[in-house]
Amino acid sequence: MRNGAAGFQRVKRGWVWNQFFVLEEYMGSDPQYVGKLHTDLDKGDSAVKYTLSGDGAGSIFTIDQTTGDIHALRSLDREEKPYYTLRAQAVDINTNRPLEPESEFVIKVQDINDNEPKFLEGPYTASVPEMSPVGTYVTQVTATDADDPTYGNSARVVYSILHGQPYFSVDPKTGVIKTALPNMDREVKEQYQVLIQAKDMGGQLGGLAGTTTVNITLSDVNDNPPRFSKSEFPESSAVGSAVGRIKAHDLDIGKNAEVEYTIVPGDGGAMFDITTNEHNQEGIIILKRPLDYETKKAYTFKVDASNAHLDPRFQSFGAFKDTATVKINVLDVDEPPVFNKPSYVMDVYEDTPAGTIIGAVTAQDLDASSSPVRYSIDWKSDLDSYFDIDPVEGTISTNELLDRESIAQHNISIVATKLNSPVLTSRVAVTVHVLDINEFPPELASPYETFVCENAKVGQVIQTFGAKDQDLPSAGQQFSFKSLKEDGKNKNFTIRDFGNNTAGIVTKRSGFRRRLQEIYFLPVVIEDNGYPPKSSTGTLTIRVCGCESDGSLLTCSAEAIFLPVGLSTGALIAILLCIIILLGEICCLLRHYLESPRKSHLLYCLKTAVAKKFRK
Repeated sequence: MRNGAAGFQRVKRGWVWNQFFVLEEYMGSDPQYVGKLHTDLDKGDSAVKYTLSGDGAGSIFTIDQTTGDIHALRSLDREEKPYYTLRAQAVDINTNRPLEPESEFVIKVQDINDNEPKFLEGPYTASVPEMSPVGTYVTQVTATDADDPTYGNSARVVYSILHGQPYFSVDPKTGVIKTALPNMDREVKEQYQVLIQAKDMGGQLGGLAGTTTVNITLSDVNDNPPRFSKSEFPESSAVGSAVGRIKAHDLDIGKNAEVEYTIVPGDGGAMFDITTNEHNQEGIIILKRPLDYETKKAYTFKVDASNAHLDPRFQSFGAFKDTATVKINVLDVDEPPVFNKPSYVMDVYEDTPAGTIIGAVTAQDLDASSSPVRYSIDWKSDLDSYFDIDPVEGTISTNELLDRESIAQHNISIVATKLNSPVLTSRVAVTVHVLDINEFPPELASPYETFVCENAKVGQVIQTFGAKDQDLPSAGQQFSFKSLKEDGKNKNFTIRDFGNNTAGIVTKRSGFRRRLQEIYFLPVVIEDNGYPPKSSTGTLTIRVCGCESDGSLLTCSAEAIFLPVGLSTGALIAILLCIIILLGEICCLLRHYLESPRKSHLLYCLKTAVAKKFRK
């Protein structure tokens, strides 16, 4: 444009276009329209030519030289290249002289949600002290999404827990995992596996998701003072047996945390010895002499705990040892818990959802102290962790899906422990039978060959049949039989269920005739009593046959239809014998005829013989 003042002064010409975007992963058949370049010098008379140069010009983007329309020639990936910088030029179409200064612009690749969140650092490992309060920080997981975070919700990730509740929680925005259950006890359960999901689109329906596993360990805290796991022992404890454990905790690690235990000489010390467990640094108290409740009911002595490897630089700061006083009371008897059954048998269907309770065990402390009992599964009997047990209630539940075809029977060992005397334990065997789910429909037991007599009566049972099923077990299966609903108008036959895994075909009319219809087809619906029930439809073929008056079969062949009606069996046999004799005489006469020159006489004899036979 020019200003209205006297004289002409050129001012900056302006390009006219909108901000350009191109959608990534475009799959259309035609080039994707990007936008339009236009200068205000273009009057629409085709005197201006537009050119394009720069990033992707000609190979990725093309411009209509007359209209300024820009198109993308192929599909683009924002994650590969998010934008393209190009330069536009408008020139006179005749002189090729630039009409405007060259202008630079950007075409941004507009994001679509084509990338799921990914946990680049998983699986994670974390630990948190036992007995931590609710909300204690455990760790933080981070999922990255390659989509554009500045456009839409394609890269807005929301975190959630798929497995691991109610023990832990996750912040949906930050991915910070915290404890959600108070007073989690390492001595009850030490390891937890938490499954975290990251879902884009702000967690909305249709978003893409990724998962990661977080293995969380409860670290030990000194929530138990150094003391024996029990303070009272039966007088029947064998010499050389371990009667107690004591442990001194050291904040050092490695060799600096190794502990040596010694019993201080004095009252009671001569009855016991102590050694160090190299694996967990516990002091194991061993009985050296037999205990006698009537002689002495209690022993008291002191135990020193000191470092095995001392550092001379710090010995001057004081003694590197700690002392604990141990008192052992001798009792007449202290029995382990007793299960209310010598063994348990439980059944569970295969493919039962994880977490389903399949049964329970019960043990009691029969001692006067009546200590509470805690339950656990011996891990050696359940290496693959198919089952879990509630430590307080004793209920056993599935930990994952079971497959009868892989393992039909699981044998696990349940340990019952007295809460105030963990050394005393008892075990019981639990057998878990994995039951087969009903996978196969029943079918007819065999291809039955059924016939109905032409002289059959109404209500007559003409065939009894049964069924078979490939599912296990075969014993105890129950089948029911009925006619097909669509076959309700059948006026010929019906199905009668006898209630004992068999059924019968019953005639609904009389007067069957082979000449009118020789074969009938009768559908039958068979259903089993499995879980879930299965059914199938079989077809029985019924042939119309001729029978004696007592119902015995004569013939079912089609050619028999044309024999004279009313002939008895004896008459038919007589006719056949006559035919055989006649054929024999004919053969004899033919032989004489061929050997004799008097053929005309023999022919006369033959005719006479045949006529005599038919007269008889």
